[in-house]
Amino acid sequence: MATRSEPRTRGAASLLPEGRRKVVGVFWLLVAVSLATALLNPRFLLAENIENLIRRTALFGILGIGASFVIITGGIDLSIGSVVALAGCMLPWLLAAEHWPPAVAVPALLGASVLIGLAHGVLVTKLRLQPFVVTLCGLLLYRGTARGISGDQTQGFGVGFESLRYLAVGSPFSVPVPFLSWIAEGQLSPYAVHPFTGVKTRLDVITWIDVPMPFLLFLAIALAASVFLNRTIYGRYLMALGRNEQAARYSGVDTDAMTILAYVICSVLACFGGMLFTLEVNSAQPVDFGNFYELYAIAAAVLGGVSLRGGEGSVAGVVLGTALMQVLRNAINMLGVPTQIEFAVIGAVILIGVVADEVVRRYSAARKVRLLQSD
Repeated sequence: MATRSEPRTRGAASLLPEGRRKVVGVFWLLVAVSLATALLNPRFLLAENIENLIRRTALFGILGIGASFVIITGGIDLSIGSVVALAGCMLPWLLAAEHWPPAVAVPALLGASVLIGLAHGVLVTKLRLQPFVVTLCGLLLYRGTARGISGDQTQGFGVGFESLRYLAVGSPFSVPVPFLSWIAEGQLSPYAVHPFTGVKTRLDVITWIDVPMPFLLFLAIALAASVFLNRTIYGRYLMALGRNEQAARYSGVDTDAMTILAYVICSVLACFGGMLFTLEVNSAQPVDFGNFYELYAIAAAVLGGVSLRGGEGSVAGVVLGTALMQVLRNAINMLGVPTQIEFAVIGAVILIGVVADEVVRRYSAARKVRLLQSD
């Protein structure tokens, strides 16, 4: 009985002690960075800033969840940013320039993203091309396609499509947070003092935080992804594929189909995220829209405990990793750090995540060897 229960215990990475430690570690790191930023600049806790953080975390989190599926299989997708640009530019082009109805344009773009994911998966599994090469070519191809179709011109929605834009800028409800304005604006006082006139203004005890619609969509996607990875046989197949593709194949897993599925999920979520990004800002410039977004997605996944070797990762970790990345970006702005070093911070975060992953792996392997020797 013990022999049979061991593989089942390893079926989902979130159940591993190492996986739990990674998620808990990222959570406390997020808390520490948030507290440090709030102490150095209390305006970090302004309602507007918190709402913006929640919205950005949701938008980039959708991309991060998609990237995690591919990374779990042991692959990589460098075309995420270009798929974001393609979807973000084509949606206003189809709606405003070509006058397609939203009920046709949105499914058409999602269908195109399915074909993109299928192409990536087939090239990786059937032709045995390296995922790095396939998606690097996709990065150039989709960006060039967006620029060619749009004529390198900014695409926008104008003043219409408000119901569709609600998905990106809407807020269905608000939640009360007591004493938040006292901390952010009053320096632990119920009064805010104008910096120039010295006039005191009484602050409300309750601050209402708008919950952005993208955050609710993100929660739904995260919940569905978590159930898929941890509660379905296909999630176990993906984990097994990432840990040892040959062993998974010998066990009867259709590894090619699972790899293709991972790339399709990644492309579809990148397309959906791209549409939300452009709906939020109301326009998209094909030259730089979505630039380096694949780095944010990969960094969030790696920081959240998704192993670049494959076979390990959790949606909860990706959510926390995305939140940490956005808090770090926000802290750079709030604390007056030059924004030019933003990408240096991202690179350092990815490096720290990879190093930590390797250290944990070696520690775990050494611990297992000691346990076997003691038995």
